[in-house]
Amino acid sequence: MNYGEFGGQYVPQELKEKLNEIEEEFLKAKDDENFKREYMYYLKQYVGRPTPLYYAENLTKYVNGAKIYLKREDLNHTGAHKINNAIGQILLAKRMNKTHIIAETGAGQHGVATATVCSLFNIKCTIFMGKEDIKRQKVNVEKMKLLGANIVEVSEGEGTLKEAVDVAFRYLLENPDVFYLIGSCVGPSPYPEMVKYFQKIIGEEAKKQILEQENKLPKAIIACVGGGSNSIGLFTDFINNKEVDIFGVEGAGLGVETGKHASAIYNNKIGILHGMKTYIMQDNDGKIQDAYSISAGLDYPGIGPEHVYLSKIGRVKYDSITDEEAIEAFKILTKLEGIIPALESSHAIAYAIKIAKKYNKTDSIIVNLSGKGDKDIDTITNMI
Repeated sequence: MNYGEFGGQYVPQELKEKLNEIEEEFLKAKDDENFKREYMYYLKQYVGRPTPLYYAENLTKYVNGAKIYLKREDLNHTGAHKINNAIGQILLAKRMNKTHIIAETGAGQHGVATATVCSLFNIKCTIFMGKEDIKRQKVNVEKMKLLGANIVEVSEGEGTLKEAVDVAFRYLLENPDVFYLIGSCVGPSPYPEMVKYFQKIIGEEAKKQILEQENKLPKAIIACVGGGSNSIGLFTDFINNKEVDIFGVEGAGLGVETGKHASAIYNNKIGILHGMKTYIMQDNDGKIQDAYSISAGLDYPGIGPEHVYLSKIGRVKYDSITDEEAIEAFKILTKLEGIIPALESSHAIAYAIKIAKKYNKTDSIIVNLSGKGDKDIDTITNMI
C-alpha cells in the first residue's frame, strides 16, 4: 500500500527479512479462498459477527440533531474490535507454522483478544504491557492470565503502550520462532496493511446495515484514533463515498494546549517510530515526547501511516476530545442507552454529541463503539 511518503520499513535488515516473509504469506492468504472461508467462519461462529448497527434513539433525542447509530463492536467476543484482527493474524501464523505468539497491549483489549485466540488454537502466548497500563487495566490483566498468557511487565520509560511495542519488537528480533501479532495499524509494512484488511469488516457491515435501515448513506462516520485500527476498519469502505464526512478523534488529554495529550496529528511532526514514518509526538530535537490520555488505548505518541495520509489529502478530518469530555460522554451514554462504553469509544461518542446538531434530523451519523467499558470502571469511579 502506498501512503505517499509515510509507512515503510525502518528496521534492521534481520527484521526486514522476517517482515518480508510475513508479507509474502499475507498476500498469498488474501488470494486463498480456503483462508478467507476459514477467517469468515471464525468471525461468524466464534466472534459473533455481524455486530449490530444500533439506532441510539435516546441519545439522538438528547442531542437533538442527526440520528446517531452505534456500530456495536463492544458485542464481539472479548468485548472489542481487536478480535477481528487477532483471528486473522493467528490464522496467518498457523500457515507459517509459528509456535509462539507475542503481542503488545495498552488498554488490554488486544492482549485479551490475542490470549483468547492463542488459547483457541493452543499456541504459546506472551503479552508485553506497560507497568502503568497494568495498574489501569487490572481486569484485562487477570483475563489474560486466566487464558494462559504470560504477561511481561514493561517498566521502561512511562510504562505505557509505546514501551510495550519497543520491547515486543526487540523480542521479535531475537527469537526466530515468534510471530508478532500487532494490534493496531502501526509498525513497519506489512502490519498496517494487514490490520486494515482484517478490520475492514467493520465498515463493510456498517455500510450494508445503514443502507438497509435508512436507504441512504450516513452524512458522517466517527471513530476514535490511537494507533488507528478500529477507525481504519470503519473508514475503509466509505473512503470513496465523498458525500460522507469522516472524523477521526484522538485523545486531547488535559487539553492539547497543555502538552498533556495524545494527539500526534495536532503535534504535526514527521518522524520514525516503531519502524514506520508517520506523525509522532516529538520535540524540536527529535526526542519522542510522552503521550497522555485517560484512555490507555489512545495513550500512544504516534498514529498509523494511512491516517496521516488521509489527513494530508483532506479526506478525513482529525480532531481531539479531552479526558473531561470523554468522561461526560461515558456517563451520558451509560445513563441514556444502558450501554457502558470503553473510554476510547467515549471520545468518539463525545465528538458525535458535539457535531450532531450540524446535520439535519433526517441525516444519520455512525459512531464506532469500539469496545465495552468494563475495563474502565475503576478509572471512572476514581474520577467522579
